[in-house]
Amino acid sequence: MNKNKMASYTLIGFYAILLTGCAVGPDFQRPVPPDVAGYTSTPLTTNFDVSPTMLGDPQNIIKGERLTKYWWRAMSAEKLDILIGEALERNPTLMAAEATLRQAQELFAARAGSTLYPQIDGNLGGQRQRFNPGTLGQTGEAREFSLYNAGIGVRYTFDLAGGNRRALEALAARSDYQQFQLEGARLTLVANIVTTAITQASLKRQTGIIENILKSQENQLELTRERIRLGHEEPDDALALQTQLEQTRAKLPPLRYQLQQNDHFLAVLVGKAPGESLLPSFTLEDFTLPPELPLLIPSELVHARPDILGAEALLHASNAEYGVAISKLYPQLNLSADLGSQALTTGALFGGGSAVWSLVGQLTQPLFNSGLPAEKRAALAAFDAAAANYQSVVLEALRNVADVLRALENDSKRLEALSAADFASEKSLESTQRRYRLGATSYYDLLIAQQQRLQTELDLTEGQAKRLVNTAAFYQAMGGGLCDIAGNAGVVSKAQSAERKASR
Repeated sequence: MNKNKMASYTLIGFYAILLTGCAVGPDFQRPVPPDVAGYTSTPLTTNFDVSPTMLGDPQNIIKGERLTKYWWRAMSAEKLDILIGEALERNPTLMAAEATLRQAQELFAARAGSTLYPQIDGNLGGQRQRFNPGTLGQTGEAREFSLYNAGIGVRYTFDLAGGNRRALEALAARSDYQQFQLEGARLTLVANIVTTAITQASLKRQTGIIENILKSQENQLELTRERIRLGHEEPDDALALQTQLEQTRAKLPPLRYQLQQNDHFLAVLVGKAPGESLLPSFTLEDFTLPPELPLLIPSELVHARPDILGAEALLHASNAEYGVAISKLYPQLNLSADLGSQALTTGALFGGGSAVWSLVGQLTQPLFNSGLPAEKRAALAAFDAAAANYQSVVLEALRNVADVLRALENDSKRLEALSAADFASEKSLESTQRRYRLGATSYYDLLIAQQQRLQTELDLTEGQAKRLVNTAAFYQAMGGGLCDIAGNAGVVSKAQSAERKASR
């Protein structure tokens, strides 16, 4: 077989690889969902009891339902919805996440533009030269002349092994990761605002209750001192009451500080300085308890939580980068062509006989490079690390859901007990008040009954707020109604689209 036929067959083989070949390395497969039916090892209560108190309404966990995007509207007033809308527009953390996402998308576009299509450059130049015939062993005087040139160059690297396509796939997956980071930041921001608003309402009520307890204790101390003056009490009784009063008074400064700190945090979440403007004030009456809580099963949860989807995107990127490392072991074909004109004067630059051109093809095959196998092994190790990280994120998500479900279950039981205690203390106070009006008991006993009533109300307030906070935590644990852009709901991610192109 002569050399011309061999060259022809070789060229045909390269074209066959170009037209029918696919990217080297394994195509990405989404991880198998966890093979568990529930979140806890023992049966979970799905119907929470009713308590005869505010925020003691029944709640039912409904399995297999997907959350709505605006989940917080099921438990709050309009002013919280307005506050969240403002925060979604002004929060600097979200702005940074959005900018990072745009950066990732533009990096993908830049790499796609430089690898998927030929690169075309135009050039126009001129130079002044002095030529000495003696340098070539010729005789004659040295001459000076000008040389002008204009041309267009085209360059393209054929992606025979699919390395460029795998690199694009990796960049697309990292763009998806930034998308999920943004969704996670939004979810965290909304959950923080809801929790902070609930905490504000709880702290305000607790502060008011303690102030009432303090007033009652002051009246009790004043009455005791009067009784001591009349000889009906011992001085030690006043000292004991003074100690109790000051202990109650000492609770107010840290509680007020928590409330102020909470307000500062809420302002920053909305994207404002703490002293910039007044924010809405919330009370526990502003919130309602959602009657139904949609629970996703574990196999659906992995497609709904942004942290899990982000870990999956990183796994996808590592898989594609492993393919890039493999592709470096295969041949690379580079083609370049230049077409232009060259003349000694600008007038003759585009005239007849000034055309020049060149066509260059270069095939490069690594023969010995000990670093390439090591790079391949490093990429495989990075994939293994990403797979382990994905498993860790999934396990943490399952633990998070289990903790929240148990918290809701115990919150309901605790609120039921606190409600019963509050009801009992209320009836005890009413009885003491009737007896006091009839002269059957003293004002001193009435003050003690009032303090007991306020103390149970204080505990009840904390229990009501805790149930609301854990309800918000439940929505956050379920992914906050995030639509899975990695395949669910008929939406195809950038990484999946790039992978499909790579596998063709």
